[in-house]
Amino acid sequence: MSEAPLALTAPLAAVMAVIAVVALVTGLKGKQGTLDADGRLGIRSAASLRSTKAFELANRVAAPIVLAAAGLAGLIALAMLIATNRLGTVSIVIVAVIGFVGVVALLVAAGSLGDRAAATVPKPASKPGSGGGCETCACGDGGCSGLAKAGITRSAPPTSS
Repeated sequence: MSEAPLALTAPLAAVMAVIAVVALVTGLKGKQGTLDADGRLGIRSAASLRSTKAFELANRVAAPIVLAAAGLAGLIALAMLIATNRLGTVSIVIVAVIGFVGVVALLVAAGSLGDRAAATVPKPASKPGSGGGCETCACGDGGCSGLAKAGITRSAPPTSS
């Protein structure tokens, strides 16, 4: 069996190492609750982006699995570099592919669990828009619905003369 060339093993290991570092940073920040919802890292689903609380919960729930994916990616990168002289080209490629699939599966599972956790957070109440909404309305205790029942419609805030 011929050895795998370092020109093949090094880039494959580097890709796994980059994935490991990104997953490690994401997992640690998610666990601490310091991920920024406006950034690029973290669980980014419709449920998790509804509120800051939902985003933090999603990433806190996903953090242990994301950290496991980081560890797996790091071990695979290290194993490929160590095994370069012991394994053939086909074996290194198989290790890289199986490792990559395993890491992606863990990250998908983390995202799924985080999304489900975020879905349990109640939707925040929406604020009416300005320019005719309840903030500028003088409808009184009955609100706009009370006026509608009386046959009165308001399309603009009242103006003072």
